[in-house]
Amino acid sequence: MDIREVGVIGLGTMGAGIAEVVARAGLTVTAVEADPQALERGMRTLAGSLDRAVGRGRLPDADRREISARVTPAGSVADLANADLVVEVVPERMEIKREVFAELDRVCRPDAILATNTSSLSVTAIAAGTAHPERVLGMHFFNPAPLMRLVEVVTTVLTATPAAAAVTALAQRLGKRPVAVPDRAGFVANALLLPYLNHAAALLSDHYATREDIDTAMKVGAGLPMGPLTLADLIGLDTCVSILEVLAAEFGGTRRTPAPLLRRLADAGLTGRKSGRGFYDYPAPPAEQAPAGTAPGSVVLAGTEAGRAPELAELLAKAGVTVRPVASFDGNEPAVADRAGSAPAPGGPGTAGGEALALILARPGGSVLRAALAAGTPAAAGLHLTGTLAEVVVTAATPPRAAEQAVALVRRAGLTPVRSPDRAGLLVSALLYPHLNDAVWMLQQGYASAVDIDTAMTLGCGYPRGPLRMADEIGAQQLCAVLASMYEQTGDPSFVPAQLLRDCASAGLTLSPPREGP
Repeated sequence: MDIREVGVIGLGTMGAGIAEVVARAGLTVTAVEADPQALERGMRTLAGSLDRAVGRGRLPDADRREISARVTPAGSVADLANADLVVEVVPERMEIKREVFAELDRVCRPDAILATNTSSLSVTAIAAGTAHPERVLGMHFFNPAPLMRLVEVVTTVLTATPAAAAVTALAQRLGKRPVAVPDRAGFVANALLLPYLNHAAALLSDHYATREDIDTAMKVGAGLPMGPLTLADLIGLDTCVSILEVLAAEFGGTRRTPAPLLRRLADAGLTGRKSGRGFYDYPAPPAEQAPAGTAPGSVVLAGTEAGRAPELAELLAKAGVTVRPVASFDGNEPAVADRAGSAPAPGGPGTAGGEALALILARPGGSVLRAALAAGTPAAAGLHLTGTLAEVVVTAATPPRAAEQAVALVRRAGLTPVRSPDRAGLLVSALLYPHLNDAVWMLQQGYASAVDIDTAMTLGCGYPRGPLRMADEIGAQQLCAVLASMYEQTGDPSFVPAQLLRDCASAGLTLSPPREGP
């Protein structure tokens, strides 16, 4: 089917953006909004977006006039009688959407394709209430529609193949990257993103780490464009709760059950940026400078993960800190000797061998306290490096002064510190690995292809790499080991490694799609 005339119902921010995208591609658009004031606002939103593009040199003024001329505002669904495709962008309430589609049944041609932009509701339930369910599907754009390249094309068991093919071709014509998604709660992007955001809220609710450390860990340690709590505030905490409730109803599990703090904030109307307060306050108050602390003059490094010890030793030496030779051990030995042949002797709080600060080079699946006891330095702090991020691990036996010294030491070495409890996964892996496991589970279930899963998260959520590619970079064996430790420690079945991940670990297989291009 050749789609030339498109209707857009609902001219809020998303609807105006979709109308702009379609008009930019050379198609005519009828923009429907029943409320005259809302219609006027929507047309102003569209005009403002085009004006900004002209002002930034991204759009010639002549093109702006042509694009504007292709969009016809309308106050009634009756104006969509000639549309080849109608995209519904009304509020996320099933009764409203069903009412709209009932009107479209009466107005549109029997061969017109009807699409919903819902992000969480059942497309099948919407389609089943129409006269021609075979022509109904989901066309889920991402905000802001003119900039975001991803479109999830959502098909139901009733959707006709030609309708899906026509919408997929249209998405490509609009300059978007379509991904094929079956009608399951959250589709791809939200089904992966929201449990991860919810997990971050749960860690904050449980005082696992501070909001700043949680966000910093995922930006600096995982390379994500935004911390999970900041992103949740941007999406809207009420929206997060609504999507999670849909996910929980279909899939169950703790990762999809809204965290207590997330629900309380949403119930209180503290929904994030749009309300002025969520996990953070908006506009943000001036950041208070934390006390710098005093770095120790010397350090003893020991631990089960000494791979980055030489690099760390070099950084500390450049910062003027004396580093005693590294000692490696399996975590079960009673003591460990350094290269000079002397064993670190227990000292005062946070010290080893007198004045030196004892640091255990930690691994996400191990216990820093157990390693510290084996090294004969029970008051030690842990340290785990991921790129330029340093997770300072505080055990039950780490004195506050030792933790402060470790943070100051990390800053002195030019690294970014975050504090983590002595728990399986520490902070970065505790958040990232279950998120990647969810993606593997999605692939295992045949929910979407590896290409579409990674594309959805890179183009829809701004990830630098897709979750399956990240999983391959980390390694299936490492993921399985840490996830198993998290499950053993918490008893939460959502941390059990997906069977496909375990198979990849056993057979040395990879998960991510082949790279495109050079």
